[in-house]
Amino acid sequence: MEGGNSPSLQLQQLPLATAAVSVQPHTDSFSYKENLIGALLAIFGHLVSSIALNLQKYSHIRLAGSKDPRAYFRTKTWWSGFVLLLLGELGVFCSYAFAPLSLIVPLSAVSVVASAIIGIIFIKEKWKPKEFLRRYVLSFVGCGLAVVGTYLLVTFGPNSHEKMTAENITRHLVSWPFLLYMLVEIIVFCLLLYFYKERNANYIVIILLLVALLGSMTVVTVKAVAGMILVSIQGTLQLDSPIFYIMLVCMAATAIYQATFLAQASQLYDSAQISSIGYILSTTAAISAGATFYLDFMGEDVLHICMFALGCLIAFLGVFLITRNRKKPVPFEPYISMDAMPGMQNMHDKGIAVQPDLKASFSYGALENNDSMPEIYTPATLPIVQEQHGPKGGSAPPYRVLEHSKKE
Repeated sequence: MEGGNSPSLQLQQLPLATAAVSVQPHTDSFSYKENLIGALLAIFGHLVSSIALNLQKYSHIRLAGSKDPRAYFRTKTWWSGFVLLLLGELGVFCSYAFAPLSLIVPLSAVSVVASAIIGIIFIKEKWKPKEFLRRYVLSFVGCGLAVVGTYLLVTFGPNSHEKMTAENITRHLVSWPFLLYMLVEIIVFCLLLYFYKERNANYIVIILLLVALLGSMTVVTVKAVAGMILVSIQGTLQLDSPIFYIMLVCMAATAIYQATFLAQASQLYDSAQISSIGYILSTTAAISAGATFYLDFMGEDVLHICMFALGCLIAFLGVFLITRNRKKPVPFEPYISMDAMPGMQNMHDKGIAVQPDLKASFSYGALENNDSMPEIYTPATLPIVQEQHGPKGGSAPPYRVLEHSKKE
């Protein structure tokens, strides 16, 4: 009886085993399809955003070179760029709902490549064919490396997919790896902020590290918000959960402070340096945050992780070469009137002639003080004659210095 029943049991278990095995390839193909959708949305969004920014820049330049009295926001070109910018940012936002965070963030190199190509096509300088290749060889090499790195990122990117429900996000938020990561990030952020504010350490690496740390939290919250909206559209409402609004507020706050530090960096350093160094630091911090919070590389083999890291390095090198070839703007140094210089404000103090400090006042820029200055260039001390109320026939002094009290 036992021997007769065993074949029937085995026959009943075989379809279940084959069914369990057939589910896995379907899941993998569906996840790769989601990766492709997210990558295409990110590439489209960055490309459109780059075109939009160049359109707005062209609008500003066109108004500056003409006698048109209109403001920039009254031109059709600027508004076209603004609409395209919103469309591009919407595409990047939607991409976080489909693909893993560590795959979407490095694809921002597409905007750098697009800006370089647009700048070369619409260049206004006169050049010879021989000079063109020599001048822009680094840009061409950088664009090629960025494209190769992007291909490796899309091909070997992480393949972990999880529904962004409120329960899953809350579980990741209180996990000990992310709490440890947040503790380290807060300590590093506070130290950098102390050196930047209190010690006046205005180094570009410090400012962009602050931007990168804030940006890593921005992309984590963006993926949570976009994923919960997608799950709600699919039929499971997640917008009534408090964690959605917590992530939404954190996303807005970190984005605002990130833009503030970026604006301060743009006032001190060249945009090419900010683009290259900021891309490297922000991408590294965002990938670390995604690997810690969403466990993007959980279950990935070593080969895929190594090839993904290689793609990141190639993309970093490509962006560095593209931004290195940009022409640095020559700052305009306006003149300074002598009466606005230190030491020239109060020439007289209580009736005593006060001369300007030669070591501090008459040196500006590359000009150096010369102690052996001829007497003909030395400021002369004029005698001061106090105003006296004498007879009408008295001769008036050649000049008078009036003393005014503080009350007057």
